[in-house]
Amino acid sequence: MRFRHPDGSTVHLAYCTNVHPAETLDGVLAQLRDHCEPVRRRLGRDRLGIGLWLARDAAHALVTDPSALRGLRTELEHRGLEVVTLNGFPYEGFGAEEVKYRVYQPDWADPERLAHTTDLARVLAQLLPDDVTEGSISTLPLAWRTAYDQERAMAAHTALTTLAERLDALHELTGRSLRIGLEPEPGCTVETTRDALAPLTAIGHDRIGICVDTCHLATSFEDPHTALDALAQARVPIVKSQLSAALHAEHPHLPEVRAALAAFDEPRFLHQTRTLTAAGLRGTDDLGEAVAGDALPDASPWRAHFHVPLHAAPAAPLTSTLPVLRAALTRLVGGPHPLTHHLEVETYTWQALPPELRPRARAQLADGIAAELTLARDLLTDLGLKELP
Repeated sequence: MRFRHPDGSTVHLAYCTNVHPAETLDGVLAQLRDHCEPVRRRLGRDRLGIGLWLARDAAHALVTDPSALRGLRTELEHRGLEVVTLNGFPYEGFGAEEVKYRVYQPDWADPERLAHTTDLARVLAQLLPDDVTEGSISTLPLAWRTAYDQERAMAAHTALTTLAERLDALHELTGRSLRIGLEPEPGCTVETTRDALAPLTAIGHDRIGICVDTCHLATSFEDPHTALDALAQARVPIVKSQLSAALHAEHPHLPEVRAALAAFDEPRFLHQTRTLTAAGLRGTDDLGEAVAGDALPDASPWRAHFHVPLHAAPAAPLTSTLPVLRAALTRLVGGPHPLTHHLEVETYTWQALPPELRPRARAQLADGIAAELTLARDLLTDLGLKELP
């Protein structure tokens, strides 16, 4: 979906396909048919943006077989879909029964991460629509915090610098300008936007910036205006923003609140949980650790890294951090000029919701994704953006 900002520039809105697990190119093509096109039809649009997730094997197949890449582009056009952004965070296995810490491997100190992201950039340069010259790729925020020493930090810095040089060369070759955004996430080396300032300014290249995920922002209790102002002051480019909402518990000391939170403790994904105390941010790596005992102080609200559907906040006594998303979006695109032109709804946890909230069929999932995009569209038009055909 495309929108005209009052300054005349185009803002792209997509939804991320990591909600539909697929490890192979055939699986990706099936996603387009079974999920993405039905969502587009529900929205009544001739064109729908998708934030494509390509696992290692799918990306490698595309970059080594020009005919396969041409075939994917043809299939996108046939189904009324377009791609200006990729989700390069998960490397593989995102649809596994247990993902947890595996999603952070390989990290930016490992050569496989540079190779994979280079493949993604080469693929995206060929998938961009004819009238679009700028693309974006989100990636993990360097590494999970443990086992990340100075030697690995230097390796990651070198890898990202090499990537920037490769993106420069790709721009010269294709005329397509691609940028990579580190996506701060609780528990990682770069947990907050503030943590991103030092490594990104050290790299100092405008092709390496940040992806602002509003669920992660909220989970870490970052104020959107303060965070985005700091990025602007440091001249860190906001490559893209993922529109998402976290799980919020206002009174975690109450037994009924703990019980409600426990229903969201599931085995597939990591749900880092945080609370803001007078002494600073406190947290656990997963929701189960928090609800099981006294690992976290419970005098203040808790937030958990669980991407809940934008249009459907959890039932009381829980809610979502949609207000944080609204505030961030106002700052991102509500001013005289957009701070980013790429927005991506990313709710990959539909099948990880408590059983009674999960979609039971493809049609229900398509309905839910369409409802999320409708909410995002309404937020954008309320900010003065005009939806384009």
